Amino acid sequence: MKVISIVFLLLFTLTKADDQLPLAEPCDPELCKLPSCRCSSTDIPGNLQPRDTPQFVMLTFDDGVNVINMENYQQIAYNRRNKNNCPIGVTFFINHEYTNYQLVNELYNQHFEIALHSVSHQTPQSYWAEASYDDMMKEFGDQKLQMAHFANIPINEIKGVRIPFLQMTGNSSFQVMAEVGLQYDATWPTIRFTNPGLWPYTLDYASTQDCFIPPCPTASIPGPWVLPMISWIDLNGNPCSMVDSCYSVPPRDDEDQWFEFILTNFERHYLGNRAPFGFFIHEWYLSAYPAVKRALIRFMDLLNNLEDVFMVNGGDVIEWVKNPIPINEYKKKPCRTSPPAACNRSSCGPLRGDHNGLDYWMQICNTCPKVYPWLGNPLGR
Repeated sequence: MKVISIVFLLLFTLTKADDQLPLAEPCDPELCKLPSCRCSSTDIPGNLQPRDTPQFVMLTFDDGVNVINMENYQQIAYNRRNKNNCPIGVTFFINHEYTNYQLVNELYNQHFEIALHSVSHQTPQSYWAEASYDDMMKEFGDQKLQMAHFANIPINEIKGVRIPFLQMTGNSSFQVMAEVGLQYDATWPTIRFTNPGLWPYTLDYASTQDCFIPPCPTASIPGPWVLPMISWIDLNGNPCSMVDSCYSVPPRDDEDQWFEFILTNFERHYLGNRAPFGFFIHEWYLSAYPAVKRALIRFMDLLNNLEDVFMVNGGDVIEWVKNPIPINEYKKKPCRTSPPAACNRSSCGPLRGDHNGLDYWMQICNTCPKVYPWLGNPLGR
């Protein structure tokens, strides 16, 4: 698969350094039209009124999937439906190391979204800030192949990206996304556009989004969408992009106060321009603080009984923005379906990791690799 990365690199025309790419021009709404182009804006797509706009809620989890965190995922998300009787959506941004791909297959078959969080998830954070196109192709272009192969899920169902540490990489990650057909990025936080919130947009033209984990993209890169991470506001008025990164929060053993904290942040969206509301979190936080987990479940119970609120995958949000329709039409749409994915279970190991000399064991839905898959050799051949 290392050869594939090199071929992609040679074929792609935007492989120059970021400073050699032409700067994107300010967005012209007359030229940038749905479904393929949208200016960065707090305006509701389709010029809908807030009362006619579905309120989308995105619950996302980051990092590897394993038998430990799977129990929480099952308790929180399984067997839930929105008021339109469609299964709820949850997006899992998954990195490769120590991931159980049989469980990824199970999550996919529960109608949840499988998205990418890199092969290596390596430190230091500067690695990602300085990452080249080639680096990002190995981390995300190759991971798309890797995820589809070992979890045995359709490759075209893998659409989303979140870079580790929410560290932007300038143009390089979006170049890779455009090349390999990844649909949206959910890495880029905003603290400027929280009320009203920033709706998803494309990078055909220059973004107006604030950039506080630089470098952010500067070039015109048609194709990928930005799904902004609209920050929460903590109890001291400070922004936080991930729930578990909020500093001033209610006592973590107080379910009632946490429920009110969640609801306050949700209502900023629901009573405003209805930009998608994100509950972005790592599972360890819910495991460490059961009262927070109970508050989340209570919040989800509330949402699943509201006529105009829908818990959906990140990809579902993008599809709606491309073709915005009012609530009454959205509720009548058939539920999203995806082809079921079989799992030919294999337990593989020990597999030597060429990158560090350690032995690994893998639970996959395919034939066992020869070595532990890693950068430049995503299938372990």
